[in-house]
Amino acid sequence: MVKKTTRREFIKRAAAMAGAAVGVQRLAGPYVLAGPSPNTALGVAVVGVGGMGGYSVGAAMGERIVAICDVDENNIASAMKDISEKQKDKPAPKVYYDYRKMLDECHKDLDVVLIATPDHNHAPAAIRAINLGKAAFSQKPLAHNVYECYALAKAAKEKKVLTQMGNQGHCGEGIRRVCEYIWAGAVGNVTETHTILGRNFGGSGGRPAGKPVPKGLHWDEWLGPAPYRDYHDGLHPFNWRSWRQFGTGTIGDMACHNIDALFWALKVGEAKRFTVECLTQKGGSEEMYPQDNVIRWEVPARGNMLPVKVYVYDHEGLKPEIMKETEKKYDRKFGEFTLFVGEKALMGSDARIIPEDKHKETPPPPKTLVRAHGGPIEDLFYAMKNGGKPCSNFIDSAGPLTAFALSGHLAMFAGVGKKLEWDVEKMQCINMPDINRCVRREYRRGWEV
Repeated sequence: MVKKTTRREFIKRAAAMAGAAVGVQRLAGPYVLAGPSPNTALGVAVVGVGGMGGYSVGAAMGERIVAICDVDENNIASAMKDISEKQKDKPAPKVYYDYRKMLDECHKDLDVVLIATPDHNHAPAAIRAINLGKAAFSQKPLAHNVYECYALAKAAKEKKVLTQMGNQGHCGEGIRRVCEYIWAGAVGNVTETHTILGRNFGGSGGRPAGKPVPKGLHWDEWLGPAPYRDYHDGLHPFNWRSWRQFGTGTIGDMACHNIDALFWALKVGEAKRFTVECLTQKGGSEEMYPQDNVIRWEVPARGNMLPVKVYVYDHEGLKPEIMKETEKKYDRKFGEFTLFVGEKALMGSDARIIPEDKHKETPPPPKTLVRAHGGPIEDLFYAMKNGGKPCSNFIDSAGPLTAFALSGHLAMFAGVGKKLEWDVEKMQCINMPDINRCVRREYRRGWEV
């Protein structure tokens, strides 16, 4: 059995990071891990070449693409066609359908592994790369469940490798300005936030009837760590997000984007305990995530920050009155958006104080945070070649953020009106211990995390 990773182990490393709070990257000296020289081409493997994997393939072609892996032969054929057309004078990458075999055979020629699979394969692929001493990039969400977030962060710390999650907004200017405005006191103490995620994955009912596996789909490798089942409708290539064994529902898919700013700006990662509760939901089953979720976290004081209530809504149809009133009063329209409610003013995740007149009269705060070097993969490659720390690395940012978001699953599974008391260091629900069975999954043999 894999040794359980405690949140206490995860937090210990934060104290060693020049006194920086979890998830906060202030101006500081370079990260201890230096990589190759800026002129050295990195050996890159890509796991998952369809969809967002196209971003990985494009970035890899700017370096030295060693191998690609995908469970769908159609995706492989499309990626190889693109590579051959754009890199006619370079060796073709090796092709695999199982990332375990790829890593076994190619690891000596690799520096970094880029992962863009369905959610349930993120952590199994990433931890194997990390344990081989390779840098790892994973699209959001970092993992399928809370346990995997900390397992990945612990492995990255122990192996001293660079890591990055693909929540693109974390590389942007806007999130940094949100932090800098709030830390400068521009809106006063923030006491609550409201976030629209903008999706509605999930459903109800049981498993559909099995069907033949589509030609060219390597089904066992697609399943990866999940319990075996026959192929059925609603899975490949997109709708797996609604299924509990494979996706992470709306909150897993979108919260790593849309609560990122509040998690960082309000230093939520410093809280050692919080509560989480599902206020409304519809449907759901042992197979599928519930829909129309409204989740509320209550986070106690952190340092000089007051307690804050964090509300998250699956989609715009659940928009709270405070957002509707703000839209009407100030002629705004909120889609995927976070509204910060401060004691002095409102603020949006677009780094604008509301009302606009107040934003214009507020002196812009100084830029104190390190800026990223391009998008998520580009920022990782820059750190590998020049030293420094990727901005959405697993240890300081992506692990704590994703674990907080996925704690919302526990509230969904507990049901409406069940307020869970979460102990961050113990990685346990202390008032409803039965729900702790959902903190991690059981793995098929050979796919463990």
